[in-house]
Parts: sequence; structure tokens; C-alpha cells
Amino acid sequence: MALQQRLDIRQSQALVMTPQLQQAIKLLQLSNLELADYVERELEQNPLLERDEGDRWKDAVPDGVDRQEPVAPPDGRVRDTVDLATSDRLTPASEAPLDTDFENVYTNASATDPDNGFSDGAFSGGGDEAFGSWSSHSGSFEGDESSLEATLSERPDLRRHLEEQILMDVPDRLDRLVAHTLLEHLDEAGYFLGDIGEIADSLGCLPERVEEVLGRMQRFDPSGIFARSLKECLAIQLRERDRLDPCMQALLDNLPLLAARNLPQLLKVCQVDAEDLADMVSEIKALNPKPALAFDFEPAQTVVPDIHMRPANGGGWIVELNSDSLPKVLLNQRYHARVVAGARSKQEKDYIAERFQSASWLVKSLHQRANTILKVATEIVRQQEAFFLHGLQFLKPLILRDIAEAIGMHESTVSRVTTNKFIATPRGVFELKYFFTSAIQGADGQAAHSAEAVRFRIKALIDAEKPDDTLSDDKLVEILRAEGIDIARRTVAKYREGMKIPSSVQRRREKALGL
Repeated sequence: MALQQRLDIRQSQALVMTPQLQQAIKLLQLSNLELADYVERELEQNPLLERDEGDRWKDAVPDGVDRQEPVAPPDGRVRDTVDLATSDRLTPASEAPLDTDFENVYTNASATDPDNGFSDGAFSGGGDEAFGSWSSHSGSFEGDESSLEATLSERPDLRRHLEEQILMDVPDRLDRLVAHTLLEHLDEAGYFLGDIGEIADSLGCLPERVEEVLGRMQRFDPSGIFARSLKECLAIQLRERDRLDPCMQALLDNLPLLAARNLPQLLKVCQVDAEDLADMVSEIKALNPKPALAFDFEPAQTVVPDIHMRPANGGGWIVELNSDSLPKVLLNQRYHARVVAGARSKQEKDYIAERFQSASWLVKSLHQRANTILKVATEIVRQQEAFFLHGLQFLKPLILRDIAEAIGMHESTVSRVTTNKFIATPRGVFELKYFFTSAIQGADGQAAHSAEAVRFRIKALIDAEKPDDTLSDDKLVEILRAEGIDIARRTVAKYREGMKIPSSVQRRREKALGL
């Protein structure tokens, strides 16, 4: 075969991941905090972007104006990306940078199925009412509520609390030095983790003196502090309550039997009857196994939802984006026009053009991100309406493909949208991933059941069982199959263990001990 050069023209299709498309996909999977950090970095790097710190312009977009480009309103301000994230101002299908868009899905669904339980306009992502924070007092969304952290009282510092007691209860200077050394070996739960011999050697004193100071510090507040084990921590607290009798000491010496709920062996080693043992166990339960946890308190950070959901007056639900979680970014066109007019060299003009393109695409990507989140959340609410109306037992089995096919997007896009995104509902705040659960087949051809709903049913049955009639896994299988849930015994055991519920034998022992 002869070797020769040829020039051919071929037509082919290929997916090109441009930097702009990669940016848009990346923004989809970011949480609201990660998105805020990302936008903050862009604000530092791009002089054409600025943060909107005033009131948003709420006038409608003039006819004939491109919805994607920032437009100066009559009062001279530039539109905010939050203003773009409304259902009446969404990107046209031809301009969507991610997946395929669709229009009027919910309107058409309501029109074709009048009995679907959703009224016209029940789903909304736009309008002036679509943004704000929920106020439980007025039943509306408002933004003037104070933060939860402002209502928290200050908790005392553990180290300062113990140092004050050392100054008062340890008069000798050398003993104070030993006490401060012991304080350095205290863990966050209040247990002493140091070695008496090593501390004595480092301080040049006798181990007996260190032991004596440690015994004195074990009488400090909170009760049980500086214990070297759980047994010693409980013994200190019982001694202060004058309840450390020989029977109680025998119970403390056999804590593994108590953890195993071995009632016959505990009755034997403690030499008490069942009623006395139940009282002793109740006293143990009233103690604090980690006495230092009440100090150095840090309040749990509440989740900021990306979507708000509330009932509509005429039936159905209103789904709205949370404006507090959306970055307020503006493209300063006046500044852009000024610097373009002053640009001299080709390098300056290229830099300004690249910054303008980057800023415009960021605004467009944020708009499309809000648009996509709203579509996915609205469809999830539609498909899980029974859960919001009646509770967890009515949670439907749902997979990403169900939502993707309903809204005309790819499964990977739905997966990115539902990652680290939260929705505030009348039943609480949930991650969007929560509503996707595997299916368990129904008995005799009945409808499938959500795995989460089955877990809820198992827990409800166990919580309602009588002390003298605990339900075994086989019995739970019989009850569930009678209710139309085809489930295997090993699956029941797996769900029970996943919820950290002990076996029927252990539960029977716990109930006998009053646990």
C-alpha cells in the first residue's frame, strides 16, 4: 500500500467541556457556604464584579431586553442575580448552559390532571414574595429575625473554673504546682489521662503526694472530674451522694454485665432482688459519665436551607428559593464602559474583555444554578406530596432517574443539585438527597414501599411493644408482610441494627431493668 498525504473533511460530534461549562457544573454541586466562598474569590479577582449591599430592584425587565445581560433600571442600579432566579425570569430553553430546559410543565400537569391535588400557581419560584426568611409569628417570610446564637447564654470555661477551685482549696504552693500539672492531663470529657509516676518524676516529688493532690481535685466541681475510668467517675458521684454501699460497689465492679443486660448474673453478684437492682440501675442512669461536657460549650450551627416550602392558600405547595443563601453579585456596566473608553493597548482591551466575559458568565451560571435547583426541588415536592401531608410512612421510593425524566435533565445534573442542598418544610429541614430511597417490593403485587418508611414502621412497632412481649425479627417480618411489605428477616435485622436497636433478648433485659 502506497504511503501518501491526503486532506479529508469529516463531520463528527464531540462534547467539548469549555472552562465556562466546567464552572457552571461546578457551581451546581456547591453548598451555599461553598458558593459564598467561591463568589468572594471572584469578587477579589474581577474588578467588574461588585457585591450588592442595598435593596434589590424589583421592577420588571423592559420588553426587548436580553434577560441574561445585566441591565440598568430606571433608578440607575444594575440587576442582581437574585432577581434573575425567579420562575417568571428564567433562562429560555435555547440559552440554558446545562441540560435541556422545559417550560410550563407544572401548568400543563395541572391542566391535564385536575385531581392531582395541585392548584394553579401552587408551585412558584418567582415574584416578589419568592425571597425572604420564614417568620413563624406572621406566617410569612421576613428578614428581620435575630440569629439563634444571640439568644444563647455564655457557658463557663472549664479550665478557669478549675483554676479558681485550685486557688481556694489547695493552699500549699508545691501542691498548686502539682494541681496545675494534673490539669494539663485532663481530656475534654473530664477524665485524667496522665501517669502518676511520670508526673512525680518530672516535678521531683513523691508519687504519694501527686496521688493525694489528685484525690483532693476529684472532689472539685463538677462531680466526677479527674476520674481515671468510668467506674471511678461513677463511684465519685455516688460517694458524694452517700450511695456507694457494698451492693452498689459490686454493680460498679461489673459494669460489663450491666452493658450486656445480664440480669441473672447481676442479681447474683450484687446479692439483691430485682426491685433493688432496678433502683440501683436508675441511680446509675442519673449520673453524668462525662462531667466536663457541660463546659466549653459551642452551639451547634443550624443548617441554612436553600429552598423554602409552605402550603398554598388554595391547596398545593409554594416552593421558593431562599434569598439569604444566594450571593448578591452585580456586573458594574458603568465601570466597564469607563475602563473600555480609557484602554489604550491591545493587552488592556483583551484583559477587560476577558474579565467582562468571566463576570457575565458567572452571573449567568448563578442564574441557571438557581433555576435548576428550583426545578428539582419543585418536582421532588410534587412526587413526595403524601410524605408532607401524612408523614414518614407515606414516603415514596424515589431514584434520580424519576426526577431527571420528569424535568428533562440528566441524572448527573440532578445528583449534583441534590448534594448539600436543604429544603425547609412544615415537617422540618431535609437534605434533598433524603427523599431518594430504595424500594421494597409489596406483597402480592402491591405497590412498592420506601426503605425509609419501612425503617420508620419497624421502629414504631418496637417502640409500642410490651415489656413482657418483645418482638423478634421473625415476628416483625410476619407483621410487615401482613401489612403488604415483602421483606426478608435479614433485612429487618439490618435495618434494626442500623437504627442501633438491640435484639429482642437485649430489649427484654433492658425493660426488666427499667432501662
